[in-house]
Amino acid sequence: MTVRHLPATASPDDVAAVLAADGCAVIDRLAAPDLLDRLDGEMDQYVARTAYGTDDFAGPRTRRTGGLIARSASSRELVLDPLVLGTVDQVLSHVNNYQLHLTQLIRIEPGGPAQVIHRDQWAFDFFTFPSGYQVQCNTIWAATDFTEANGATRVVPGSHLAEDKLRFELADTEPAEMERGSALLYVGSLYHGGGPNSTDTDRVGVNITYSVGWLRQEENQFLTVPPDVARSLPERLQRLLGYSLGAYALGYVDDLRDPLDVLMGRDTGNASFAASAEELAANAGVSTIG
Repeated sequence: MTVRHLPATASPDDVAAVLAADGCAVIDRLAAPDLLDRLDGEMDQYVARTAYGTDDFAGPRTRRTGGLIARSASSRELVLDPLVLGTVDQVLSHVNNYQLHLTQLIRIEPGGPAQVIHRDQWAFDFFTFPSGYQVQCNTIWAATDFTEANGATRVVPGSHLAEDKLRFELADTEPAEMERGSALLYVGSLYHGGGPNSTDTDRVGVNITYSVGWLRQEENQFLTVPPDVARSLPERLQRLLGYSLGAYALGYVDDLRDPLDVLMGRDTGNASFAASAEELAANAGVSTIG
């Protein structure tokens, strides 16, 4: 099965349908070249200081540079892309809330070997989630062209519904080839891995992932993004960073206050928490009396 491509004009319904069937999809030319140029310029100094991976999984010729929200204003446009968020809304519609899981610029340099084929959701201590229950919806944006030769992400379409902890070899995978500005969307249960780079140029991708709000974030956004920076961001992005309730009663501050109210210095008591309680009751069909 090859990786299906959709145009940037596709609807979230279109993308979510392909993800449900295949576990992955490429949206062609979703980001403008000038946006990626700005992002490259904003991140260059940080990439230059990033060490190579220390094991085969992280990659001995791969640099993984995080902290994009604080370091790159342009990256925030990718995080908030309407088609991506509309798709995530559907893929993770079975939970009360989802969050930004990690932001990372991944640069596979010439000679970089193939990464072991894995599921991103193994980050949660290798817990085996029920088949078909998605806890992540992820993106890899092509900051350079992705080709089979330069290390395009390798995927196993349809494997999101397979058994857990399987072992796949490179020959079992397909390269998610795409032009610069395109985005690979995939669920956390899809088996995949970075490909080997046999060219003389770098392969650069921007990995932005989203996870259900009741799981711990892989990148600690509260320490990665200073509060002064967080206060300046749009509310949608603030809540994605984690300044929201992950589910009913998860993540409140002291006397049941909403974390975003605390960040912004608003004194609203526990009104947001009460609203969440009402929503929970409506969804569960129970009374809040008592």
